[in-house]
Amino acid sequence: MTRNHPHPSRRTVLGGGALAAFALTAGTAPIAPTAQAASTGRTTPTALTGPATAWPSEFPLPDGFLPEGITIGARPYAYMGSRANGAVRRTDLRTGEGGTIYAGAVGTAAIGLKVDRDGLLYIAGGAGGTARVVDARTGRLLTTHQLTDTTGHFINDVILLGDRAWFTDSRDSVLYGVPRGRQGEIRPLPLSGDWVQTLDVNNANGIVATPDGRGLIVVSSRPGRLYHVDLGTGHATELTLHGANDVSDGDGLVRIGRTLYVVQNRQNRISVFALDRAARAATLRRTITDPRFDVPTTAARWHDRLYLVNARFTSPQTPETTFNGVAVPL
Repeated sequence: MTRNHPHPSRRTVLGGGALAAFALTAGTAPIAPTAQAASTGRTTPTALTGPATAWPSEFPLPDGFLPEGITIGARPYAYMGSRANGAVRRTDLRTGEGGTIYAGAVGTAAIGLKVDRDGLLYIAGGAGGTARVVDARTGRLLTTHQLTDTTGHFINDVILLGDRAWFTDSRDSVLYGVPRGRQGEIRPLPLSGDWVQTLDVNNANGIVATPDGRGLIVVSSRPGRLYHVDLGTGHATELTLHGANDVSDGDGLVRIGRTLYVVQNRQNRISVFALDRAARAATLRRTITDPRFDVPTTAARWHDRLYLVNARFTSPQTPETTFNGVAVPL
């Protein structure tokens, strides 16, 4: 169930040669490969070239863009996906200016997304059941994996861990491990153990690697639970929460060391938890709120800030609806 366009890996594409130029909109600059650690999925940003406090803490997105996911690599550029047509937009965090690097297509969506050390974007395709790989430098679609071939699925978010990109399906109790490169088969990972699949609501949503890089943490949006997932068996262990009853409306996840940030979209807040060493329990330390939050869905870190996109689910989702991204201190 994979439609392969040529060149699924930049290393294969380049082969030591030069990359063809691609005209980006809005005067954006080429992007260097990211520095994401292959073993844990962590990203180590490069040093700031100026005081981050002088950078914009809010930036506009096109009217009707319908943002959902955001990812940041080793350079200060945010990539955001559109639910409207699967497009991907890049914004320079230093200026707040940006442009479209991937136009998408009618009938597609870009929900969660992650950029890897080679500058490749892995994109969750929502109800289309796809996982796409786009070259962030050229905007070229490299690979389309058809993860599901039936209705009733929603490929929602993605994390990069080792040699696979792991995707959540909010309407089915399964994760999908997509190989990062030419070799390997897609690996469905059925969820078992404590996992509870509720009908007609979004279940599995945001996903991150555990601190030791050996497992995954997945949030189930309704009724709001966190799970530790064993990569070998799919066995899910519900995390014991201290200081909070649940993480209802949990959407995007960000983990920095043993600190877990849970974006709770319709509640307009980020809950900040401390994980225990085994990542089996989480203690609420504080919450982050901001008057600029308007149903934020996902977040990405750049140094001492979290950048989020406002999906505005409670507002009209029309071509005239305005959207933006905002930054808050960690």
